[in-house]
This record gives sequence, C-alpha cells and structure tokens, in this order.
Amino acid sequence: MVRVTTPVPPPEQGRETGPGAHAAPDRRSALRAGAWLAATGALATACSSGGSHAQPASRTSGPPHLSTASPAPGTQTAAPAPRTLPRQPAQIAHGPRNHPRVALTFHGQGDPSFARSILDTAEKAGAKITVLAVGTWLDEHPDIARRILDGGHDLGNHTLHHIGINTLSEKDAFAEIQGCADRLRRLTGSIGAWFRPSRAPRATPLVERLARRAGYPHVLSYDVDSLDYTSPGVPAITRKVIGEIHNGSVVSLHFGYADTVAALPALLHELDRRGLTAVTTTELLS
Repeated sequence: MVRVTTPVPPPEQGRETGPGAHAAPDRRSALRAGAWLAATGALATACSSGGSHAQPASRTSGPPHLSTASPAPGTQTAAPAPRTLPRQPAQIAHGPRNHPRVALTFHGQGDPSFARSILDTAEKAGAKITVLAVGTWLDEHPDIARRILDGGHDLGNHTLHHIGINTLSEKDAFAEIQGCADRLRRLTGSIGAWFRPSRAPRATPLVERLARRAGYPHVLSYDVDSLDYTSPGVPAITRKVIGEIHNGSVVSLHFGYADTVAALPALLHELDRRGLTAVTTTELLS
C-alpha cells in the first residue's frame, strides 16, 4: 500500500474507547469482498496521485448493503434536519447494542480528493457514513456537501473554524456552532442532522446548551477513537478500530489523512466478516 505524506490540520484532542458478531449473508459478503479488492487497487493510485475521482450519485432505496443503482442526472437529496430522540441522552456516544450496525463518522476537512476517495470506497462496499464538516472547509469546497448527501450519507456540523470550542466564551462558542450551521443551511437547506464539538470528544454543559439553541437536540460523541489523525499507519488504524468496535459503536475517523483512505477497504471488509453493517448515524439511532 502506497503511503502519502501531506500537510494536515492539527490533530483532534481527547479520546474515548468502547463484540457482538453475527454471520454475514453470503450475498453481502461476496458483494463487499469484491468491492474491497477493487477499491484497494484504486486507493493505492489515489493516494499516490492525489487526483480527483468520479463522483457516484446516490443509490435507490432498499437494504443499505445491496443498494447499487444511481439516480437520474441532476437528482438532489434533501439534507436531513436535527430531531429529538426521546430515549437518547443529550450527548450520544453509541447506538443500540442489540443490532449489528455501526456508524463510521468522519471529521470533514483536509484534501477533498481524500474525502472523495473515502466516499467512493464506502459506496462501492454498500456502506453509509456520517460526515461532520468544518464550516471553513465547506467554504473552500462547497460542492462536497452535495456530494456527501447525494451518496446517501449523513452531513453535520463540526464548528466553523475547528478550534477548541470547549475553551471559548459563550459568545464565541455559539458563533462557531451557528457559523457552520449557516453554511450547511445555505448549501443544503438544513443545518445538518448532527453537531460534534471540535477538539474534544464531548461537549461541556455550556456547549451542549448552545448546540440546543442552534437547533441540535443532541451532541454526537463516539465510543471508538481510531486515532487516525496521528498517522500511525494502516495496520494500526485497522487494529484499533476492529479491536474495539461492536454492535452500536460510533467510530471517530477523519478526512484528510492518507492512512485513513488506505485503511478503509480493510476496515469495511473486516466489518462485513463480523456481520456488522456500516450505516449513517441517523439510521443507527432510528
């Protein structure tokens, strides 16, 4: 696997850790295994060249792991809006433990070609992901919001400038949340389904309250930290995630890191082998 070293944003701060396994249907295993083999070669080329990728459109309705059809040209998917989940806490770290589903969540910033590679790989494997986007990243790459939604993925808020929101004053912290929400609304018609604090695994009570004021009933945390932002190498990322993931897990990953791009095919293959389906956070908690 070819590794690429690129300038990357400062790492996230903080970590949290979190096995039920079920036999995967033969049809799903065959589909995803084929996609994994195809994606591995494609990703090696992508990581070495940093070039752009074709942008597959969203799939038709049906089981997530079997959906492969593309919509007609020009079709646009509506952005989901936040909603209150009565049986969930204000800060959510994982979903139900009694279903073999997980959410792979990506902090959205960095090289957009890496983001497109991750989206392409997930879609080839029949997986859905959740992207928590940085507002200034959306300013620089406004097309990426629609690319995410048209692929059937979740899109949410990861603050405007990706600074340590828990350390800010009330006024500045709210501006960080609202600023990203404004970008999302302008690009998609919605403030996005989820909010995640920047540079912290969990929000302070103040930031939690400000998120509600901005329209986000829940703060999305995670129970598995891939530590991919430390660029530890593909095997280390794979071992870390697979060693801790289980039913209902929410995994923290990042766009913008070559190791993450290269590790995703193996991660999806291993999830399939264990009978775990990668779905959006909205699906995980529905």
